[in-house]
Amino acid sequence: MFYKSTRNSNIKVSSAEAITQGISVEGGLFVPESIPSISLDEITSLADKSYADRAAFVFSKFLTDFTDVEIHYCTDNAYNTKNFESESITEISHLFDGTYMLELWHGPTCAFKDMALQILPYFLTTSAKKINLDKKIVILVATSGDTGKAALEGFKDVEGTQIMVFYPEQGVSPMQKRQMNTQEGGNVGVCAIKGNFDDCQNGVKMIFTNDEIKQKLDDNGLMFSSANSINWGRLVPQIVYYVSAYAELVKNQEVAAGEKINIVVPTGNFGNILAAYYAKQMGVPVNKLICASNINNVLTDFINTGVYDRNRSFYATSSPSMDILISSNLERLLYILTGCDDAKIREWFGALAETGRYEVTDDIKALLKEDFCAGFCDDDATKTTIKKIFDEYSYTCDTHTAVAVKVYNDYVAETGDKTKTIIA
Repeated sequence: MFYKSTRNSNIKVSSAEAITQGISVEGGLFVPESIPSISLDEITSLADKSYADRAAFVFSKFLTDFTDVEIHYCTDNAYNTKNFESESITEISHLFDGTYMLELWHGPTCAFKDMALQILPYFLTTSAKKINLDKKIVILVATSGDTGKAALEGFKDVEGTQIMVFYPEQGVSPMQKRQMNTQEGGNVGVCAIKGNFDDCQNGVKMIFTNDEIKQKLDDNGLMFSSANSINWGRLVPQIVYYVSAYAELVKNQEVAAGEKINIVVPTGNFGNILAAYYAKQMGVPVNKLICASNINNVLTDFINTGVYDRNRSFYATSSPSMDILISSNLERLLYILTGCDDAKIREWFGALAETGRYEVTDDIKALLKEDFCAGFCDDDATKTTIKKIFDEYSYTCDTHTAVAVKVYNDYVAETGDKTKTIIA
């Protein structure tokens, strides 16, 4: 399995190279040259496996340059009770009729990002050895809260790495700021910036593609990589928990093997829901992917109209990990939907950089509608939903999950779709 760049299809690298580089030299994102398929029998056979073994199965389809021993080294060290409070790693709570909460917060920082960022250091160091890399890896991270602490915790004191996290000074919660600023480890650093997450992300991408800076690092035996979901090594672990969740529902006889489910994801950078899309394309029986946004609803508008326009007011909300107007991973989806048309991707994302806006073609709009639905809610509705769910079910949603619950309830009211549903 080789990986192509979304902005230059002629570039092909191994998964180890894609993971160590993080981002392609011209600013494109790495994507697998094809999406591997898994059969229903293979999915259901995972029912009695541990989470680490389920992860190893999925990774074997994408990281074909890794040996089985290397993959299990990564999964066994990441997904265990030393790092996660639950033996299952994730938990599924049956909230109400046919609706399940996929709990991804049982890791060391209570953020769903732990699911990927506990294994990424093992991916990165294993990849570096595979390609005989003799440089120290400098990891740059932009965060709106969750990713920063999870990345710092995952990479603290990992040999051969240094990590610097950039976060918006007024754009993360007090708890997240304290988590990051008190991080232990001799190779970690944090930097608050004046601006929002998009400013952090754009700044990191500019550093990545700056030839002068890259040359200075090279001269000093250093190279850049990323722990954001622009790095394929961050995204591929997210595919696992949708494959695993379906196997778990079959195991618990909550769904029949082959029965389709809906998946609802609160998202800002589009990575988590893109992982669900990959799981569907691989063969997980999925009906609809429901994209939930807060009042920064650029993704909702895009899925509903095909127009991506970041020229709008930016809001700091109670769900700060979704306070994003430039959703990086959308580039990967559009590359797939265009049939790997790198020229079209360069055109659209060039326009986004220059004017803040682009519009996809009618055929792409139709393809989006086949798989995705979208909605959003504001902070008042988020708070109301948290109280409603607690009063009715004694279940406490965080602010991001509550956005997903509200959008899902709106979806059911509008469509009448009673398909069994997982809410991430």
